[in-house]
Amino acid sequence: MKPIIFLLSLLLTVTVNGQDKSPYQLFDKKGKKTTYAKLLKNSENAEVVLFGEYHNNSIVHWLQLELTKDLSEKKQLVLGAEMLETDNQKQLDQYLNGEINDTKLDSTARLWSNHKTDYKPLVDFAKENKLPFIATNIPRRYASTVFKRGIEELEKLPEEEKAWIVPLPMEYDANLPGYAGMMKMMGEHTSPNMPKAQAIKDATMAHFIIKNLLPNAVFLHYNGTYHSDNFEGIYWYLKKSKSDLKILTIATVEQKDTSKLEKEHLNKADFILVIDEDVTKTF
Repeated sequence: MKPIIFLLSLLLTVTVNGQDKSPYQLFDKKGKKTTYAKLLKNSENAEVVLFGEYHNNSIVHWLQLELTKDLSEKKQLVLGAEMLETDNQKQLDQYLNGEINDTKLDSTARLWSNHKTDYKPLVDFAKENKLPFIATNIPRRYASTVFKRGIEELEKLPEEEKAWIVPLPMEYDANLPGYAGMMKMMGEHTSPNMPKAQAIKDATMAHFIIKNLLPNAVFLHYNGTYHSDNFEGIYWYLKKSKSDLKILTIATVEQKDTSKLEKEHLNKADFILVIDEDVTKTF
């Protein structure tokens, strides 16, 4: 019996010591450690969840899928993503309905280079469970047009193409810290159209989230964390459109030490996902 007792003691020691090695930790907006169970519970009570990500982080993509699976067992879901553009909704629907396969979707829609590893599992979950999946982002050529020639240039679009963007004229506040910070970071020679190009992405995503809300359902949206950090971006436009909308935000940050939230990240979101900076990147 002694060897067995020794082995059990050794395993227990390794397990206890190994608890210090965790790839991520969740915090609330005040910097207090919290749990996945609380994140899930709070997500159930929201109408919209904005899951801000780092596009190349393997842990955040894993947790997005886990939250999607677990939340789907408790609430009806509508899924949506920045990584799919509004004028590709037809092809996305065809894929969800089994009318086209992966290869056809890849050749007819503008999928991101990391779609197969990072976003396909989410789309396939929607397909398998017959959930709506909404392409929310503005077609990139229009964001490029805003950057080069201004938002006013989009007024010239045919009506059919205007259906793929937020209705114009679009409200815009250049003094929002995120947009103002972008101008400051890029220097005095940066065009004021740069934050406007960001804003029209945020506004378009918010517009298509609002447009596809369902009663008693949660719209779970995946987007780059910058698009919803500090309760700006998509969040700001959602509240402008529907002030009483119940929104939960998740921000992603990377730190060397995951045991304590760094001060610069306080109040960045309702839940802040801190991931070890050495975690494997998907590209």
